[in-house]
Amino acid sequence: MTASLDLEHLRTLVAIAECGGFNRAAAVRRISQPALSQHVRLLERGLKRKLFERDGRNMRLTSAGEQVLAEARRIIEVHDAALRRLAAEQGRTIVVGSTEHSAGQILPEMIRALRAAFPDCATRFEIGRSTQLAEAVGKGTVDFAFVLDPGGRGAGHLVGELPLVWYAAAGWQPPAPGRPWPLIAFEEPCGLRERAHSLLGDEGHGIEVVAQSTTLEGVLAGVRAGLGVALLPNAGGRPSGLTVRGELPDAGTVHLRMVARRGLAADVEQAALAAGVQFFQQRPHLRLVPAGA
Repeated sequence: MTASLDLEHLRTLVAIAECGGFNRAAAVRRISQPALSQHVRLLERGLKRKLFERDGRNMRLTSAGEQVLAEARRIIEVHDAALRRLAAEQGRTIVVGSTEHSAGQILPEMIRALRAAFPDCATRFEIGRSTQLAEAVGKGTVDFAFVLDPGGRGAGHLVGELPLVWYAAAGWQPPAPGRPWPLIAFEEPCGLRERAHSLLGDEGHGIEVVAQSTTLEGVLAGVRAGLGVALLPNAGGRPSGLTVRGELPDAGTVHLRMVARRGLAADVEQAALAAGVQFFQQRPHLRLVPAGA
């Protein structure tokens, strides 16, 4: 008896049994029928057993063939499962999400942390709005994401708080008394937009949304063009070409949370959370939220 079995020959045997004949099995295996028959002959020769016998115009498995078929299925399953595990470990990709507000500051920390903890893993980033990223995490297409939580009641780990700042273009002049304040904001739904409306309204200011965008770059472009003011989180550094409007009401802070998909490996989640905490620890102007807060 042969000392080893050819996996391709075993796959051919399984295909014949599942397809109910040689012709269909050859089509499924995408090989010629002579080649398929050769696989069977080589198996029979190596095992010194007859695997098929004629049944009228058809061929059927012998009792020895049934036994070999059962072993073939077990061998293929173990083999393929091992390959899947090895491929998953080697080709593992960690998908990280971040809002545009914090991507430039947090993602470099994340790259370093993940490379140190998982040197064999690739990393892919998704940049977007908090609502979109939270949905992606819920669907499992993003492993974890850092998102804004203007309402302060969101899910996930509360990592820290980012100060909210009013920005305008250099040289921009506020509206005359009694005129509405021009606001540049993200398209709805947007918690920061609601916060800006509430703050200006409480001060007795009228508000007019003069420009809106789905992206941070679009909002910043409108502000730089001198169209109005915008309320934005500050994760470190003032956007180029903009000035802080200190005469507007104090907007406080916005929570930054880390949300993780269900089933994410605990070591990945903990490494990501630690990197987020370290980001705040290294920036004294940002507020680090104590664990459990």
